[in-house]
Amino acid sequence: MSLLTEQIIESLRDKAVREKAAFFPSFFKTGPGQYGEGDLFLGVTVPDQRVIARQFYREISLDDLSELIQNAYHEVRLTALIALVYRYEKAKSESEQKELADFYLHHLDWVNNWDLVDTSSHAILGHFYWKKDKSLFYHMAGSHDLWRQRVAMISSYFWIKKGDFTDALALAAMLKNHPHDLMHKAVGWMLREIGNRDFEVEVDFLKSHYQTMPRTALRYAIEKFPEELRQDFLKGRV
Repeated sequence: MSLLTEQIIESLRDKAVREKAAFFPSFFKTGPGQYGEGDLFLGVTVPDQRVIARQFYREISLDDLSELIQNAYHEVRLTALIALVYRYEKAKSESEQKELADFYLHHLDWVNNWDLVDTSSHAILGHFYWKKDKSLFYHMAGSHDLWRQRVAMISSYFWIKKGDFTDALALAAMLKNHPHDLMHKAVGWMLREIGNRDFEVEVDFLKSHYQTMPRTALRYAIEKFPEELRQDFLKGRV
């Protein structure tokens, strides 16, 4: 472990709050058989992690970032991913962006909880692959790995924000009947984001799919609908 990685981890430990360290394991479902089984927490808030990430992202080597991303503690991994996003956003060339996107893909085994995915995937992979072939995302969506599937879905957030809905809708159709509610929430969230930009596109998609969608996905998708229309979807009257 380098001096810098030791300093970063020590900075995180200095910001640890005992009450949060006790609360996070249940919040992130770390019990036997749960999606975050075995994860460890220091008890550091995300704002504090962002401050620390901003302090070192310019100078840290990718080798040191790799070590941090593979750390057993959740906040160390998240802080490293936040730093990677900052580094990517400041990249001066497509070749540098590619290096960082490839680095991210190489470390997907440690992007292993919903907040880690949601903080990083759209900002790195979504951006890099916006106008490129997206077969990678369909491959991840078709895998049996919950976190890779969520990476595929949440990466589409970047494309949605650019007004490009085609792949987001296709991925939503692939993943809408996933067995895990974390994917139901991700699918519903992305559909809602589409609707925020083009209401009719979302409604047209839902008309074709809502009767076979899990209730959680549907509720997330129609959260901001006018109440009468929302009830029509919930009660199968559309």
